[in-house]
Amino acid sequence: MKVLVTGATGFVGRHLVAALLARGCVVRAVARNAETAQGMPWINDVEFVAADIHAPELDIAALTDGIDVLAHLAWPGLPNYRALFHFEHNLMADYRFIKRAVEAGVKQVLVTGTCFEYGMQSGPLSEQAEPQPSNPYGLAKHTLHLFLQNLAQENPFTLQWARLFYLHGEGQNPNSLLAALDRAIDAGDATFNMSAGEQLRDFLPIRNAADFLCAIVQQRDFSGVINCASGHPISVRALVEQRVRERGASINLNLGHYPYPTHEPMAFWAVVDRLEQLLETQRTR
Repeated sequence: MKVLVTGATGFVGRHLVAALLARGCVVRAVARNAETAQGMPWINDVEFVAADIHAPELDIAALTDGIDVLAHLAWPGLPNYRALFHFEHNLMADYRFIKRAVEAGVKQVLVTGTCFEYGMQSGPLSEQAEPQPSNPYGLAKHTLHLFLQNLAQENPFTLQWARLFYLHGEGQNPNSLLAALDRAIDAGDATFNMSAGEQLRDFLPIRNAADFLCAIVQQRDFSGVINCASGHPISVRALVEQRVRERGASINLNLGHYPYPTHEPMAFWAVVDRLEQLLETQRTR
């Protein structure tokens, strides 16, 4: 199987490329910055293309030549979830790129969605929950999904929509919670400022997420929405305390220093029955 991965040097992309290679896939990796790509451990094992996928002059026929699956991860502007940029620019630029790929003959497309498509709904969230996005990022992703569903009716292709929840691990945004904690520990800080930490979230190590995305890509008869998450809620405070223990560190948690974010409910996590069924199907093959 030959997979075209966009956003290949991003947080998710770099791990997905590695996971695809480990499963024996051939990878054409696309990213804008060739210099960043040269630092990737897999650079000599892929066909790398330095390109802006949103550029009008992009040679889509050459980019998709021989490709079985498009794994579309590229999405600029994160982690600013509330920027209008997401639907003013990314939404239509992504739609045009994916449409061009489908018209060029790509028959299977995996796109990473987001838990923010569910909006402010609380508790366990299955794929059957009605999307109610409440920030521009979630709105843009949900709208792209609707656009692509309509495109598939006109020009049939397999659309796999993987909703990512909270990911952590190597390559994560330096401003993310655990990255900031690691930095504070490394600096020998006496205290770490955070919220009260009572909110429940669904956290997943990035390598697990990459393995799950690989499994979805290789399940070629699967189409539709699938939550890509752990399915296990954990409080932010417990996650931080766990990390402190793993690091063998001694640091005081300044709980309540920051208010809770207003763009997220206090408690939500994924129902992963569909993912577990897909993984079980692959294990029994």
